[in-house]
Amino acid sequence: MSFRNKELNIHFKPGHVEVVQDDVYTPYRRVLVTGATGLLGRAVYKEFKNNDWDSLGCGYNRARPCFLKCNLLDEDAVRGVIQGFQPHVIVHCAAERRPDVVERHTEAAMNLNVHACTTLAKEAGSIFLIYISTDYVFDGRNPPYGENDAPNPLNLYGKSKLEGEREILRHCPGAAILRVPILFGEVEKVEESAVTVLWDRVQEGAESCTIEHCQQRFPTFTKDVARVCRNMAERALQDPSLRGIFHYSAKEQMTKYEIACAIADAFNLPSSHLIPLTEQPAGAGAQRPQNAQLECSRLELLGLSVESTPFKTAIKDSLWPFQHDKRWRQTVFH
Repeated sequence: MSFRNKELNIHFKPGHVEVVQDDVYTPYRRVLVTGATGLLGRAVYKEFKNNDWDSLGCGYNRARPCFLKCNLLDEDAVRGVIQGFQPHVIVHCAAERRPDVVERHTEAAMNLNVHACTTLAKEAGSIFLIYISTDYVFDGRNPPYGENDAPNPLNLYGKSKLEGEREILRHCPGAAILRVPILFGEVEKVEESAVTVLWDRVQEGAESCTIEHCQQRFPTFTKDVARVCRNMAERALQDPSLRGIFHYSAKEQMTKYEIACAIADAFNLPSSHLIPLTEQPAGAGAQRPQNAQLECSRLELLGLSVESTPFKTAIKDSLWPFQHDKRWRQTVFH
């Protein structure tokens, strides 16, 4: 939806200049996306912007001219952005989402994953706030997990996101928590996602390599998550009772080894050099849940879910610029 304004413009024609009033359509719905420079944040920002929302994206270390640089740990800065833009919806994507990094840099990760949530939730007030959380709040021992199942995170990342959830709901009871699993999508570099990072191993071809074949994962496309966020936001503007915890996940279940094989198949590449590793090696980093499958019936019952994009379709959409004969295109499209 949008409203109509008038704007004076100068029109030039050969031998003639005139000032005319043109109609300008301005979206009346405003959304603030934190972490808009990140993997999920970029997709969320695009989804809203492409669907008639006035969208403001903010980032910090990777902020670019089209995004606002904002330190989410600075209460005055956060307050200034919210009061200045006056969003109807906030989608909080910013996070340290790499479990091994959280283990090594715990204080910085807790600041972003917990304390920034506190600040944002306090300043949000009556604004509808969507907080992106994770399936890692569960221990993976008894899947699938519904929205009301008791969390029991195994690692500091999961604990930090669970604490973030609690801070959001404590200070902003009308907020929504959206838990999602491992994500992939359009990446600036393949290392940006734990799914697309397997691309280099798939392309190696000539040299065999081992890939973990123990833990079950449900790789989910960021464009699908972004559509769910927009569905939730648009429903919340009509029905303020939309709040609480929601789950969204793709349904294709794979280990990392199976993900790599599926990537190879999608690009018609050999996979015989990929070797499944059926035991976790010592020193493998932060402990991960064995199978944290999310049960997503609440979104589905409300008609807010979306059909997940088939993995092979989505991975081709994500990785095609990184093929050896197309790497020049990365600077154009990413």
